[in-house]
Amino acid sequence: MTMLAEAIDVVIGVDTHKHTHTAAVVAAGTGAAVEHATLAADPEGYAELVALADRHSGLRVWAIEGTGSYGAGLARHLAERGELVIEVDRPSRPARRNGAKTDALDAVRAAREALSREHLAQPRTGGQRAALAVRLAARRSAVEAATVAQRQLHALVVTAPEPLRARFRGQTTRAMLATAARLRIQAAWDLETRETATALRALARRVHTLGTEARDHEQAILAIVRSWRPDLLEQQGIGPIVAAVVLCAWSHAGRCRHDAAFANLAGVAPIPADSGQRTNRNRLNRHGDRQLNRALHTIVLTRLRLDPATRAYAERRRAQGKTDREIKRCLKRYIARQLYRQLETGPATT
Repeated sequence: MTMLAEAIDVVIGVDTHKHTHTAAVVAAGTGAAVEHATLAADPEGYAELVALADRHSGLRVWAIEGTGSYGAGLARHLAERGELVIEVDRPSRPARRNGAKTDALDAVRAAREALSREHLAQPRTGGQRAALAVRLAARRSAVEAATVAQRQLHALVVTAPEPLRARFRGQTTRAMLATAARLRIQAAWDLETRETATALRALARRVHTLGTEARDHEQAILAIVRSWRPDLLEQQGIGPIVAAVVLCAWSHAGRCRHDAAFANLAGVAPIPADSGQRTNRNRLNRHGDRQLNRALHTIVLTRLRLDPATRAYAERRRAQGKTDREIKRCLKRYIARQLYRQLETGPATT
């Protein structure tokens, strides 16, 4: 396998921040830092970074930290110019504590890490994937805020004065929200009762508003998925949200080298846990993209309930001594392989 240092002449490592980016030009052959600079994180600063790289001849590659966050604008600017961009992780905290911590040193670390890697990570693409990511983030925020408001409503009802508490006794959460949203302040109530009723009504209306917002985001997500990869929605257990999470993690063909890399990204790659007592088992993998892992878990639970083939597989593995948790982990790995192959080959054309 050809190492990166054998194919290029310089690596420009970039430590990204909200308002500034620090770049370091590192010679691929020696790993020595040749030049570094700190520039603004705006189009003018991006152009100056490119001019900095142009001062050094030969083939080059950019190693950027945070291409999905602070480095997104720079990665997009470089992609439009046809530059080769590699995504690198930010240095771990223990490594930083062992030595000096400056933006210039982090930029050099990014470049040298790219030189030392056998497999290079490509940044996620924009376009439809970025649109899905934005909608997913907004929907997730609305759902979480609605959940918090519901919990607050339940807590207020428990401690509410009896004239209010009696109205909610024995009701489900949905009924409580409807009752609270229709509350009218009565003049005979004391101050505590009036203020509690006002707060309950505000919380219930907030939940309804957030629910409407979340449904609007879901409809937009469904439209994007249908226009991009409608074949995913044909798979059992995959709805618009699960499909969007999978597509955001996968991004584009070729980003993951093979199905094992995609499984590792999802945190479903088996991790051996041999205790030395002639046991052969795998333990829980807590790494990877946890949103993607959760999406695969949702697919597994759905298929265990509705898919006869999946249920038969679970029964067969259970008879072999596998626990339910181990069976679910196996199914996640199989589904990750199936999704990867489907995504890489593209939707069938008629």
